[in-house]
Amino acid sequence: MIAVIGDFMIDHYLWGKSERISPEAPVPVVEIQKEEDRLGGAGNVVNNLLAFNEEVLPIGVLGKDANRLLNILKEKNVVTDGLFIDKNRQSIIKSRIIATHQQVLRYDKETKEPIKKEFEEKILEFINKSLDKIDLFLLSDYEKGTLTPTLTQEIIKLANKTNKKLIIDPKKNFSKYKNAYMIKPNKKELSIATNMQINSKEDLIKAGWKLKKELNLKYLLVTLSEEGMALFGDEFVQIPTIAKEVYDVTGAGDTVLAALGYALKNNEDMIEAMHFANAAAAVVVGKVGSATATLSEIKEYEKKYESVDYKIIPFNKAKDLALSLKKENKKIVFTNGCFDILHIGHVKYLQKAKTLGDVLIVGVNSNDSVKRLKGDTRPINDEYDRAYLLASLEAVDYVIIFEEDTPYELIKMIKPDILVKGKDYEGKEVIGSDIAKEVKLIEFVNGKSTTNIINKIRREN
Repeated sequence: MIAVIGDFMIDHYLWGKSERISPEAPVPVVEIQKEEDRLGGAGNVVNNLLAFNEEVLPIGVLGKDANRLLNILKEKNVVTDGLFIDKNRQSIIKSRIIATHQQVLRYDKETKEPIKKEFEEKILEFINKSLDKIDLFLLSDYEKGTLTPTLTQEIIKLANKTNKKLIIDPKKNFSKYKNAYMIKPNKKELSIATNMQINSKEDLIKAGWKLKKELNLKYLLVTLSEEGMALFGDEFVQIPTIAKEVYDVTGAGDTVLAALGYALKNNEDMIEAMHFANAAAAVVVGKVGSATATLSEIKEYEKKYESVDYKIIPFNKAKDLALSLKKENKKIVFTNGCFDILHIGHVKYLQKAKTLGDVLIVGVNSNDSVKRLKGDTRPINDEYDRAYLLASLEAVDYVIIFEEDTPYELIKMIKPDILVKGKDYEGKEVIGSDIAKEVKLIEFVNGKSTTNIINKIRREN
């Protein structure tokens, strides 16, 4: 069971059509045709988890008009014992007027003051009583008063003490998230939290590592809108977005939080969880309003817009990958190179290499590694771009970027059955030949090389 703690609200939708402008003011007149209440805020996280067929325990404080939200949860057979009512608070209701799939107005009713100490104590008491059935915590902070600094820190301490993962969708007061397992800000929130402008990948990396260290986090995941997601854990990993159609980003952050929690609760590793959350978000932004994504929709979307990022493996996961493949009795072939400008010579070389075994793993020199080997004008293409193009080839099963000048440490981790190099290594020492079971040399396609391509471009310019 996943506990969702935070600011629960109603997303109230007024759907209609607009065909004229008001004579009283230059605003559209919307003829309302349908009215609907949906779970919003932390409730939308719950709704997304329910779409994944996950058991959920909502925990928080509601105000007057709480029955509107409680009734929706009860209709979905969700236990509401962890939701406490403070009749002196205003329930959070966000009303949106939508005309022909376009949101034209939103108006809010809410209380933002911190919840009273007695409700902090009620929530902590309830969590302690429910610990045995809680597998993972999700904290959805909309800064509406539920997740006070005191309460947030007590929940984090409790999660750490019981070795339960805890993921937070944060807002502005980042100090209260110290020592959390993971927080999930967007780029703007990261910029505010670190007081740093983020205008480039380098800025992002500096700000990310800074915040992770300051808050003593296990993981920091930054959502980057159309640029995907970036994870700061043992190392930096970035994946691109896969959304093709964006109609409404309402609640996309809730979906990412729910998807991460679902994937990690069900024993996916962090990179797999990122990809799952990325696909879930891509589904919901293609819908209007606070939407959800079912497991079948996510699976279908991944199939339709499949990314090859799953084939790009972090360096520190190379050993685990190799062990997993060997358990399946797969014959591993390994080769490496800069692959700076991918050409037909590379493709034919890799196709031949693949025929020598079951799985072809390609090591790719990092940007710094290429620069040291080939000079300051190289590489032409970024390391991720080179890795992605290689991963897009049918012959290539996995790609791993390495920082060293040679792939020796990577080969030590993989221990391939066959090590492949070009025919130009005949009579020379092949790095890693003392580790691989066998070395094979493959003939290159005559006249096809990155250097030749670069020289041709220079001559013609």
